[in-house]
Amino acid sequence: MSKETLFDKLLVMIFRIPIVKNYWASSYQAVIFDRVPWTKLKKSLSECKIALITTGGILLKTDKEFDLNDPHGDSTFRRIPHDVALDDLTIIHKYYDHRDADLDPNLILPIEVLRELQAEGIVGPSNAFHYSFMGHIEEQHLTTLIQKSAVDAAKEIKQQQVDIALLVPA
Repeated sequence: MSKETLFDKLLVMIFRIPIVKNYWASSYQAVIFDRVPWTKLKKSLSECKIALITTGGILLKTDKEFDLNDPHGDSTFRRIPHDVALDDLTIIHKYYDHRDADLDPNLILPIEVLRELQAEGIVGPSNAFHYSFMGHIEEQHLTTLIQKSAVDAAKEIKQQQVDIALLVPA
C-alpha cells in the first residue's frame, strides 16, 4: 500500500527485536503537557456526535500522501469521510509496522466498530469527517503540529459541534 523503501521496512523489522525496542523506549523522551483539557459530557453518550482522530497515517487513496521523505515527519492532517469504505483507504507511514492495519484499518481508525455501536444505539452519530495525522513528528515540525495543524483540526471539530473526539494512536 505505502511507498516504503526496503531500508524503511528493515528499520521497522529491527524495532520488533525486543532488545532494540526496549533500548529505544528507555531513551525516548515524550512531550509532556501540564494541562489536559477535560469537559464533562452534558448529554447521554447515545446523543453525542463523535469524531475519530488517528496518528496512523491513514488516508483516502485519492488524497495527497503524507511526506515520507522528510525525516522530521509530516505535521499535516487528512479528513476521512465518516461513510468511507475501508477499500478506499491506504496507510502511508514508515515508522511502525502496519501490516496488520493494512489488513484491518479498524486497528488504527475503528470506523466499523463505531458504526456497530451507532447501529446498537450506544453512541451518537459520526461527525462528517474523521481526522488522520501521521505520528512520529519531530522538531522542526512538532511546533507546527501543536500550534497550527492540531489547532486547525480542533477548530473544525468544535465548529461541527462534535461532543467526543476519540484519539486512536498507531
